[in-house]
Amino acid sequence: MLLRIDGQDLDRFILVGDRVLIKPKTPDHKTKGGLYLPPGVQEKQKIQSGYVIKAGPGYPIPAPIESDEPWKDSREDVKYFPLQANEGDLAVFLQDNAFEIEFEKEKYYIVPHSSILMLVRDEEIQP
Repeated sequence: MLLRIDGQDLDRFILVGDRVLIKPKTPDHKTKGGLYLPPGVQEKQKIQSGYVIKAGPGYPIPAPIESDEPWKDSREDVKYFPLQANEGDLAVFLQDNAFEIEFEKEKYYIVPHSSILMLVRDEEIQP
């Protein structure tokens, strides 16, 4: 199932929790032996790869209970355990757990962090 999203800017997307937005890598249309693959063959493989565009804040960490000070306000700031995926990383992920969306006629995947098998990071690009 493909979800089409109309919008102005990709920067307005906010990923929740441990989700990662991945733009799929352009598939090779030819095998090593020189055979041309029909459209859609690469997309149906169980393992895909693509570049991380955005990452969510991570896994929420429960706040410690401080019941000994009743005068404190009950507002609790949520803290997160950060994800390993950073923008610009090449991610190898399981296709079965990914959700496909289309934004401005380009395909993206929303992938849970637990479905990412491997990250390839170019240290020169990272700050």
